[in-house]
Amino acid sequence: MVERKYETVFIISPTLDDEARNALVEKFKNLISSNGQLLTVEEWGKRRLAYKIDKHAEGYYVLMQFISKPEFPRELERVYRITDGVIRFLIVKLEK
Repeated sequence: MVERKYETVFIISPTLDDEARNALVEKFKNLISSNGQLLTVEEWGKRRLAYKIDKHAEGYYVLMQFISKPEFPRELERVYRITDGVIRFLIVKLEK
């Protein structure tokens, strides 16, 4: 079983209140932890977007690094896509 190191950043809609935003961050922390090893979580906070996404000029950025099996990022991407409140995401494999 080969495990790889990944990094993901996702942007949460600025219209969510603090409680909903924290619940969303916890949801992804738990999902990643249950499918691998969560290394770091950095909440960058609310930042201005380079261009509007879904009529939003700002978003709440969260960066996470984790180790998992190669199949998990596809599942994580699927969950990002169906989760209300996530307006953008990116998952990249880190080099050794």
